[in-house]
Amino acid sequence: MLCIDDLSGLDPHYAPVEYLVREAAQQWERDEAMALRRAVFCIEQGIFARDDRDAIDGHAQLLVAMSCNAGMPEQVVGTVRIHRGEAPGEWWGSRLAVHPAFRSQGHLGATLIRLAVSRANALGCDAFFAQVQTQNVPLFQKLGWQMLEESAIHGRPHARMQAGLSFYPPCHDPVSGFVTRAKGLS
Repeated sequence: MLCIDDLSGLDPHYAPVEYLVREAAQQWERDEAMALRRAVFCIEQGIFARDDRDAIDGHAQLLVAMSCNAGMPEQVVGTVRIHRGEAPGEWWGSRLAVHPAFRSQGHLGATLIRLAVSRANALGCDAFFAQVQTQNVPLFQKLGWQMLEESAIHGRPHARMQAGLSFYPPCHDPVSGFVTRAKGLS
């Protein structure tokens, strides 16, 4: 099992071949996603003191990226949440996190973003937004997002960005989700 609490040590011989990216369907998936968020936003980045949970978690849909062993989900290595905004048809994505050991494998962040917008698109989204940490703006731009304005959130530079919905066909089955292969595998 992946050491979530301190973001350290993986078995150097463990290399998943594929990842399943879907809506969290089981309690262990939700628990590991929340632990990963705490590890990334509280321990690694120091943005929050103890926990990053907020009122949005009460109504957000939680999406996860899981490494697979023999085709079966084994551990959560990435997560993002989506939720309705204040205006009709407005959706937001937030708390995108990928374990550091998996950030260069399988395009997990991009696949989580793809499922997030595609899922909202299936639920009647007219506009999808995210507050993106500045270092991640180029990734979002490559995925068809437009920067709207710069800001500071929790003392860190961010950009409010909007997804180009035409890049994201609706996903009506978020539990089946998407499968992505590890980098270098076809």
